[in-house]
Amino acid sequence: MAISSNDTLTHPQDGPEHMKRAAIEAGYVFPYCFDETQAVARDFHAACTPDFFLYNASHTLAYRGQLDASRPRNALPVDGKDLRAAIDAVLSGAKPSPDQRPSIGCNIKWRATM
Repeated sequence: MAISSNDTLTHPQDGPEHMKRAAIEAGYVFPYCFDETQAVARDFHAACTPDFFLYNASHTLAYRGQLDASRPRNALPVDGKDLRAAIDAVLSGAKPSPDQRPSIGCNIKWRATM
């Protein structure tokens, strides 16, 4: 599942109507949800987009980290190596590597509080 939590007042391009179009164009085969109140992002202590959380069968957080080592302009392939290794470990009943590097991405666009 993917969840967009960006404030759509300042970033209307991250709203549900644009998300739907992006999901169709990208061929997503998973739910893509909108966190209108930003409560989900706050509850998870999400920091950036994307921020990956993987849970095991016991609903325990098994992995929180980067998709892979690719970054804009570093020429490394976007292969999902780190997240895929964590998924494979969880599916086989093992624990993912404890070497979990934080996701790197754009900060979540938080709604201004009054």
